[in-house]
Amino acid sequence: MVGLMFREPTDSAAIAAVAPPITRVWWGEMMAMIALALPLVGSQLAAIAMVTTDVVMMGWLGPTQLAAGALANAVYMPIMQFGFGVVTAVAPMAALALGARDYRGVRNSVRQGFWVAAVFGALFAIPLWNSAPLFMLMGQNPELAVFAQEYLRAMLWGLIPLFWVIVLRGFLTAHSRPRAVFVVMVAGIGVNALGNYALMFGNFGFPRLELVGAGLSTAIVDGFMALILIAFVLLDGSLRRYRLFTRFWRGNWSRFVEVLRLGMPIGLMILAESSLFGAAGLLMGLIGTAELAAHAIALQCAAVAFMVPLGISQAVTARVGLAAGRRDRQGIGHAGWVGLGLGITCTLISATLFWYAGEWLVGRFLDLDDANNVPVVKLAVAFLLIAALFQLVDGAQAIGAGALRGLRDTRVPMLLAIFGYWCVGFPASVVFAFWLDLGGRGVWMGLAVGLTVVAVLAVWRFHRREWLLPALAVT
Repeated sequence: MVGLMFREPTDSAAIAAVAPPITRVWWGEMMAMIALALPLVGSQLAAIAMVTTDVVMMGWLGPTQLAAGALANAVYMPIMQFGFGVVTAVAPMAALALGARDYRGVRNSVRQGFWVAAVFGALFAIPLWNSAPLFMLMGQNPELAVFAQEYLRAMLWGLIPLFWVIVLRGFLTAHSRPRAVFVVMVAGIGVNALGNYALMFGNFGFPRLELVGAGLSTAIVDGFMALILIAFVLLDGSLRRYRLFTRFWRGNWSRFVEVLRLGMPIGLMILAESSLFGAAGLLMGLIGTAELAAHAIALQCAAVAFMVPLGISQAVTARVGLAAGRRDRQGIGHAGWVGLGLGITCTLISATLFWYAGEWLVGRFLDLDDANNVPVVKLAVAFLLIAALFQLVDGAQAIGAGALRGLRDTRVPMLLAIFGYWCVGFPASVVFAFWLDLGGRGVWMGLAVGLTVVAVLAVWRFHRREWLLPALAVT
């Protein structure tokens, strides 16, 4: 393991004579960041579009199937997001190795990422394949539990390919080539909708499989995306040289462990945030049905808006990792702060939309002229006002975490996230909602508090990145 030495220039006059103007450096970083982030943001929006398509088409089957699909996704989504987090470690590892021109290290990182994805996909499949008894132990309706299990069993065939897509996304992002991922994800929206139409409803001569058809369609799309990206990597001249699948069976256990060491905290950090919003939904259910429905609408709006800073954070991880691999202290700062500024600018747009057009957004989900919907509409608009206030910190915490991942700093950010979300945010939601009698608004105020704490701590840690730089290494 070779430590990275960061040396300050000793001859400032000589450096100034050859260095470009500072504004050109920052502007160049901004252009590079935007070029990298745009397809990543598009990929995230495409991913959530596929999920939304599934939910809408399940609704066409009827309330029972929609409820069963929601039950299945309540278990599948956290597991999938945790797995995403684990294999996301490939992105900073590949970027750091590429910045150091360690091409064998890039290949080993990606290859072991595939291995980790396969292991986790197989492990996750065991409880999900036998999920009906687990659902019934949790007091769920037996009919819904069986339907949910059938849906999960069909969908599970695509879990490992889906994790492979994330590994390949990290590899391509490190090379500033994420456009292929964007194209494949957008194509996946159409393939998924067409597959749902054929398999769920028995069109084009296929049998009507309903929820099983939805699961099979999802698995087919996941496999389709993985195969297309693999073909792209194998056929592209600049990427083929890595020979990612040559002697694929040969292990590199130190790199395998390194993926786990970096990836497990990322997965747990993502799980801490997603489970906080899930717990907020449970609190809403204790308050009332209208609050729960309004929470679902506002949360979906916030989730779509979050895809933008999430995509930017992936670009920041790559740019920071490349600079770290080059032993470029200033480049690390440029990448991190440019990404943060870009993310805050984008979240200002979504915050403005939530603040001034909240009722219009809610109207995309509910009929505003229906008197029965008035309580839900008012609550959802109120929740979006609070969401507008925490847009900036939600984006800042995602991008701050992305910058730290570029420095391969994942364990402490995980602890900061658990502290901010569960030691501060969740208790604050309980206090505001029940002790101060603010109801659903109090739950969302608690979420805002938790996100703010995590954002401040993550950005502060990146600001004090001097602590981290001596510990960086390329293996």
